[in-house]
Amino acid sequence: MNDLVISDDKFRLDVKLIHRFLTTSYWAEGRTIEEVKKSIEHSLCFGVYKDDNQIGFARIVTDYTVIAYLMDVFILEEHRGKGFSKLLLKRIFEDDRFKRIKKWMLATKDAHSLYAQFGFGEIKNIERLMEKVVLRK
Repeated sequence: MNDLVISDDKFRLDVKLIHRFLTTSYWAEGRTIEEVKKSIEHSLCFGVYKDDNQIGFARIVTDYTVIAYLMDVFILEEHRGKGFSKLLLKRIFEDDRFKRIKKWMLATKDAHSLYAQFGFGEIKNIERLMEKVVLRK
């Protein structure tokens, strides 16, 4: 894995690749390139690079103390099954900037077993959580 680099340098990110992937995902279908750019601008982002080509991404929305929300995590399909997502998550959770965070949140439809390896589980007291979904045309 010597040729794998995980970086939080936003200037290295391939925004077109990120947008292309996200618009085919179940969670970000229809997200515009402008929305992707703005979400990157206002988040801490990590790119995964193999041989200088971006193959993965994750972003975190956080106050660096109380809560962090892990979002838009992906490894391109042709690079899955090689442990890259685990390396990405390990890098994120070992980052010194996140040491004080008391609660991490994420949403997933199909990667529960991956995230369970990093301490995630079902939400306790789910009845306390609420959401507001705003649909815009």
